[in-house]
Amino acid sequence: MRATVMHGPGDVRIENVPDSQIREPTDAIIRVTSACICGSDLWPYTLMTEGEPAQRMGHEAIGIVEEIGSAVATLKKGDLVVMPFAFSDGTCVFCHEHLHTACQHGGFFGNGGMEGAQAEALRIPQADGTLFALPVGPDDALMASLLTLSDVMGTGHHAAVVARVGPGKAAAVIGDGAVGLCGVIAAKRLGAEQIVIMGRHADRLALARDFGATEVVSERGEDGVARVLALTGGLGVHAVLECVGTDQAMDTAVGIVRPGGAIGRVGVPHYEAVPSSLPLFFKNATVGGGPAPVRAYIEELLPDVLEGRIEPGRVFDRTVGLDGVPEGYRAMNDRESIKVMVKP
Repeated sequence: MRATVMHGPGDVRIENVPDSQIREPTDAIIRVTSACICGSDLWPYTLMTEGEPAQRMGHEAIGIVEEIGSAVATLKKGDLVVMPFAFSDGTCVFCHEHLHTACQHGGFFGNGGMEGAQAEALRIPQADGTLFALPVGPDDALMASLLTLSDVMGTGHHAAVVARVGPGKAAAVIGDGAVGLCGVIAAKRLGAEQIVIMGRHADRLALARDFGATEVVSERGEDGVARVLALTGGLGVHAVLECVGTDQAMDTAVGIVRPGGAIGRVGVPHYEAVPSSLPLFFKNATVGGGPAPVRAYIEELLPDVLEGRIEPGRVFDRTVGLDGVPEGYRAMNDRESIKVMVKP
């Protein structure tokens, strides 16, 4: 079978790899019908160091169950399923606490030697606790939006939940990538009255406005902080969704959060310590977040997708086959594309 393998910075290849096989009774094999490239895939695309082992890529997928292990009880061959970016058993203490990304028997696809979803098929460990069967067929018109439930929509929602977005509150979303745009959807869905999107790309900002953003701030650093404070009467926002992961983004988050507010960070942090810890302390602001337990959010978000109340699939602006994946990486890295869908 064919799969995406990253060998180094900018070196993404489509290679023939061994067919995925059942290894444990709790495994399933899915044939991938839709996958995508994630913004977090761009970190190794630019920063992978010499000597790191090659890695199968991709952690978001919809697929059809082709095989199941002898212990799989809730799935059957032929089921159309969404695959969250992390696998989880669904039974450990953390899964019961709806924190599937901390599962005691879990892990992450396309990472640490795990198979990736930018492929024709892949093995799913802990299939019962990981996969979510969808009540539609593989050709459904909502497939793009359903695919976002594997990561970006659930991750944007997680940022909003952690930032305590609620009716009547002011929220700011830092980052205009797919997660940030889904964060706008999530903030609107949870009732935020004012939603500021912070980004610099005209096409993405226009989409953010369609999703519910009420103001756009394109300035960065101190200028960006000043603009958000001006838009909020000098108070700052109740909720900040930090969807980038850089120290500058976190500095901005601290600068714009109002006293007593909350910051939900879902951008993988590329810094050793939280910046601006002293002003953060004196603001009595809360900082939380991490890898989103998207498996816990699918059931909540799915009805809104199926009934058309939210359309997160609009973040996809390019579709490629497997052979087009390397070009898809380049396009996303060069900001020519928001998010690339892969149809193996």
